[in-house]
Amino acid sequence: MTKQNQKIIVGSEEWCELPLLGIPAVKARVDSGARTSALHAFNIKPFKRDAATWVSFEVHPLQNNRRTIIRCEARVIDKRVIKSSSGLAEKRYVIRTTLEHNQISWEIELTLTNRDSMGYRMLLGREAMIGRILVDPEASFLGGEISTAALQLKYAENTREYSGLNLALLASNPDLPSNVRIMEAAEERGHQIKFYDIRQCYMKLDYEHPKIHYRGGENLGHVDAVIPRIRPDLTPYGCALVRQFESMGIYSLNSAESINQSRDKLHALQLLLRNGLQIPTTGFADSPIETDELIDMVNGAPLILKLLEGPQGRGVVLSESRKTSESLINAFKSLQANLLVQEFIKEAEGKDLRLFVVDGKLISSMERHAQVGDFRANLHRNVSTTAVKISSDEKRLAIKAAKAMGLKVAGVDLIRSNKGPLLLEVNSSPRIDDIEEVTGKDIAGAMISAIERQLGWKRALAGPIETSTKK
Repeated sequence: MTKQNQKIIVGSEEWCELPLLGIPAVKARVDSGARTSALHAFNIKPFKRDAATWVSFEVHPLQNNRRTIIRCEARVIDKRVIKSSSGLAEKRYVIRTTLEHNQISWEIELTLTNRDSMGYRMLLGREAMIGRILVDPEASFLGGEISTAALQLKYAENTREYSGLNLALLASNPDLPSNVRIMEAAEERGHQIKFYDIRQCYMKLDYEHPKIHYRGGENLGHVDAVIPRIRPDLTPYGCALVRQFESMGIYSLNSAESINQSRDKLHALQLLLRNGLQIPTTGFADSPIETDELIDMVNGAPLILKLLEGPQGRGVVLSESRKTSESLINAFKSLQANLLVQEFIKEAEGKDLRLFVVDGKLISSMERHAQVGDFRANLHRNVSTTAVKISSDEKRLAIKAAKAMGLKVAGVDLIRSNKGPLLLEVNSSPRIDDIEEVTGKDIAGAMISAIERQLGWKRALAGPIETSTKK
């Protein structure tokens, strides 16, 4: 490391120490484009000490390592609204602490926020650099690298063994980003979680000794709870498997009944209407003879065609003319495919909302945009996403929809119309990674917390605080 006019020259990423917080090493992204500095924190809780406001929080200082946890306390110096890189405004606690880099230390301000979806646990903004730092964007770690072995030694006392629940993730692909996030969130909270391929599970139905086994003979009766993420084509077997767990007294985050009824689009829409929730005008008929009446029922073309079994935008078609609509409907019916005909919401201009509900609470929301010039409202594929503020009516509608479907975890899709918000679909296995990236919310963590509440499990704190109260 060198100096120029008494300023430190650093690269675009550097190892730093936060000694007053008890953090011996954290990799920071050096970003002069950001005004404030930020530290990854969770379980953030304010409290009073000597009439002053303090905050306790926990930190995963190492990226992709949730078994290493530092518990911290610091005095709050401010609470500010910070706009993230995704454009979402968030009110954050601000603390003041000491930053040490290559044996040089100075005081900085840090905002506390969940950075799980970001590439670095810490962001060093320009307010912490003024008068002290020059950045060489082409360089990295000018203050020195830290080996994996050295990190393990620094954090040996803060890395814990699993001491929580035994969880099972029931899905088909362990490498899907959403499944990876769920497993990370469970491990972060001290639980042991294993992935089980639904197709490799088999059941023994017996009055006295019902069982579920996994390939190789592993008995799954020891798990405390299961998290089902069932692929649409595996819905019948997946739901049967979840019912078997439930019959053995093992909790499932989403029940077999709720998953099953959410997958039947017609049944799901009927359930929503029965609960007084608005949907776009929708028609359904079995006979091709009724095609004209079906089109008129939804105010003519353009209209949306939806296969009953189609998931997450697949099997959804926009038909722009009456002639095309007639041809498509008759073609689908000749193949004995059941489909819904739904009105096209032109005023939505190719936008819809995804609201994520966990355990009866709205966790986050985003807006999805269709391609420019392609008014594909009611569709969910090939879209860009942004964070969005929603109305109280939209929030209530999403929570009621999840409750009507009986889902603890639900991705609720809404569309804004001249009649107000309308429900499109309630998904029982929604993607997590995209909405976490857009909103910065820890949805996977909220799912694990819902299981903890259901089972009455309370997580122990991450060890004693030794250095965080020093001034």
